[in-house]
Amino acid sequence: MGHIHDDNIKQLEETAGKIRQSIVEMLVAAGSGHTAGPLGMTDIFTVLYFHTLRHDPQHPEMEGRDRVILSNGHICPVQYATMAHAGYFPVAELLTLRKFGTRLQGHPHRERLPGIETSSGPLGSGLSQTAGMAYGARMDGGKERFYCLMGDGEQNAGQVWEAMMFTGKYRLSNITAIIDRNNIQIDGMTEDIMPLEPMRAKYEAFNWHVIEVDGHNIESIANAFDEAAAIYEKPTMIIAHTIPGKGIPEIEFDYRWHGVPPGKGPDAPIAKKDQEKIFLHKLRTLQGKITSEHQ
Repeated sequence: MGHIHDDNIKQLEETAGKIRQSIVEMLVAAGSGHTAGPLGMTDIFTVLYFHTLRHDPQHPEMEGRDRVILSNGHICPVQYATMAHAGYFPVAELLTLRKFGTRLQGHPHRERLPGIETSSGPLGSGLSQTAGMAYGARMDGGKERFYCLMGDGEQNAGQVWEAMMFTGKYRLSNITAIIDRNNIQIDGMTEDIMPLEPMRAKYEAFNWHVIEVDGHNIESIANAFDEAAAIYEKPTMIIAHTIPGKGIPEIEFDYRWHGVPPGKGPDAPIAKKDQEKIFLHKLRTLQGKITSEHQ
């Protein structure tokens, strides 16, 4: 960790572009899975795995490693793709997503893939798992940090608030949680289904340090993780404002893309038969724009 330089930002943006392309390719190969959330969280995962975490892809069980706990397990394509590009396993294996016998289950399975810390699926449990792990690590004198990725719709679950109270009470400053604040869930917009605001004030009321960031600004994300590591008296919640479907303008902010892969999404504005080709073209074009902006 530490100050992030322009060259690092450029490299991370380019890496995020490659990860987004891998997400589309693996979802098409699977014929099922979630598109909007993984594309929206790619920049967060890229900064985590390529800048912030203390980890070793060649030794996933390294003593003292930082832990990533994915609570909203349905966005696992972004975690798998990021881990593959980081060197945990071959990128080619991404095309086995959701296939029979694969290590890349539709929701992460801790015993199937080295580097996955917890199994997830039922929404709302990740912060409780993180709190228990972090509390135990503190009792043991461990220095590792725990990063819990959560969805915003997931905040509807009561277990999240129990974990929030526990974590605030015991001042577990070794926890950094990140909410994917993309404002959508499977049935529509979060504020229509079960309003979440004022989210920041709620976490602050439970003794959390709260940071709000643009979830697609690499420098802001990296700085937020650094700030969280410097907070010693309370846990930190990063509310990351993201765009679901980021990188493909035609599907951004469209909740209908929450749980379908390219090729099976809504026919408008892009026909199903053209979705893979157009999505990849859009992402490669975006990648070219990122590269040219830093030249």
